Amino acid sequence: MSKAKILFVFYLPSGGMETLNRQRCKALTKYGIECHLLYLQNGTGMQNISQIPTYITNNDAEIKSIVLNHFDAIFVCSDYPMLQRIRNFGYTGKLIYEIQGLGSYKNAEKILSQAKSIILKHANGILIPKTEHLLSLVNQLFPSMDKHCFHNCFDSTEFGYRIKPRLPYPVIGWIGRLELNKNWDDFLMIAMRFIKQKPETKFWMFIDDTLSNPHEKTRFNNLLNRYKLTNHVTIHANIPHNQMADYLSMIGDSGGFLLSTSKVEGFGYAVIEAMSCRCPVLSSDSDGVKAFITHDVTGKFYINENIGSAVAQGMELTEDLELRNKIINNALNHLALFNLDTYAMEFSRILK
Repeated sequence: MSKAKILFVFYLPSGGMETLNRQRCKALTKYGIECHLLYLQNGTGMQNISQIPTYITNNDAEIKSIVLNHFDAIFVCSDYPMLQRIRNFGYTGKLIYEIQGLGSYKNAEKILSQAKSIILKHANGILIPKTEHLLSLVNQLFPSMDKHCFHNCFDSTEFGYRIKPRLPYPVIGWIGRLELNKNWDDFLMIAMRFIKQKPETKFWMFIDDTLSNPHEKTRFNNLLNRYKLTNHVTIHANIPHNQMADYLSMIGDSGGFLLSTSKVEGFGYAVIEAMSCRCPVLSSDSDGVKAFITHDVTGKFYINENIGSAVAQGMELTEDLELRNKIINNALNHLALFNLDTYAMEFSRILK
């Protein structure tokens, strides 16, 4: 394939999108595709980025000079008004609208319905991960549009298990933002019930506290006190991505697991990262993580919003060592589906 130059556009470097952009730039560079990133505002994920040309601006004149810098294709994720802005700046190349996340089915439907006329007018195609609810929405709203659907990539050679000192107690981890879709309320309720059966358990919450709204933060602190969890829950804020492999490895080795309580996930990088570190995962039955989790094979599901179900599945994951080891090893083998080379080949088809 002849050398191409592309730009990925997103609101800010944080969470799963920051991880995806870094990993796919690595995958595509290997295949001679030059990748640039444009974020509209700064975010904690900037500490993770190196060796990728990255711009941070929401200024029209600056964005115009960037997008007119001879890109063969520009990929705009989620921010559909940006499609129109980029066309208004005079960009005439391939413009692809990328859908990642967007929260619940209802929320995704609302956003995509609002975006429909802009996407149809300005975009040449749509890129989505293999997530059932997003795929059905896109087929329904954009039946005749050019669509590309394949798994996001994950570099298990860079992010994986590390040997660390063993902890004297089991740890249950949680990764996310303090927002409704991440469903942190359920995590605290599960923690409160879990401690009654296993009082020695500790809970580590990894949050990006630059993104939570003040109301949610206050509500979180109030519930932490009401459930008497202040001595059991440790907050880790804005941990550099590379260090997360240390923490996830320690959680796995402690006999604990990662708990994902999201109402809906578009992809769920935290889940695949835990698997790569030999840390088993218990998750709400959320669409995006079905790409990684088969119940009792590569992970565990609990019944959504059913605290008793989550506690029972969590207990089994900590106590049934044969099942636990089977899940850990199957999960590791499953990671091959998301390798960088496969992603780069699928992606290069869009550019062709």
